[in-house]
Amino acid sequence: MKIMRSAVVFLGLILLSAPVIHGQDLSKYRNFSFGMSVADLSKQVDLSPLQTKRIDNRPAVIEELTWWPRNSSGSSLLADSVWQVFFTFYHGELYRILVTYDRDATKGLTAEDMVQAISAQYGIATRPDAQIGFPTNELYRSTEKVIARWEDSQYSINLFRSRSLNSFGLVMFAKRLDGQAEAAIAESAKLEGQEDLRKEIERKEREAGDLEVAREQNRKAFRP
Repeated sequence: MKIMRSAVVFLGLILLSAPVIHGQDLSKYRNFSFGMSVADLSKQVDLSPLQTKRIDNRPAVIEELTWWPRNSSGSSLLADSVWQVFFTFYHGELYRILVTYDRDATKGLTAEDMVQAISAQYGIATRPDAQIGFPTNELYRSTEKVIARWEDSQYSINLFRSRSLNSFGLVMFAKRLDGQAEAAIAESAKLEGQEDLRKEIERKEREAGDLEVAREQNRKAFRP
């Protein structure tokens, strides 16, 4: 009887904690899950043909897809509070989502209001003294202050308020792929720098060669 009572209590605790466990699933934003392909995501947002922008091609393929929910027949996937979403892919896998909320839809809402609303989905937030970056996006400043963060060992979700756009936003990413993508972006910048240096050296060598040819021609032709 004692074992049976303990089993019932244990089962009850599991059932009571189920909503909390579900609410703390950081692997997705609405119907979009990290790791999904460009094709699968495009079907959900009704974008055909694919309208991805290639950010980097070497040493890794990094692509970005921009979506305005209000201009799409798939807008039912997101509330009208969303103005724009950037989906970023590493070798075809979704690893980063940047959500910008509509200013009119969030007018008058405080940071605490936003934290409470998001915590209802993702659980208890932390308040780190941190900045969040936008390595592939030119719409934002290089970094923004994090208002609140929801994270586990695999995923990170960050609330911020854009100083340039004066609007709230969320940056969420899969940590493993985000780390790999950041390393690839840094390597790409290094390769581009090396390529630019090589081109500059070649340009100067051509100029020097052309100047020497002109010098020899003018030495023969010049009459004082």
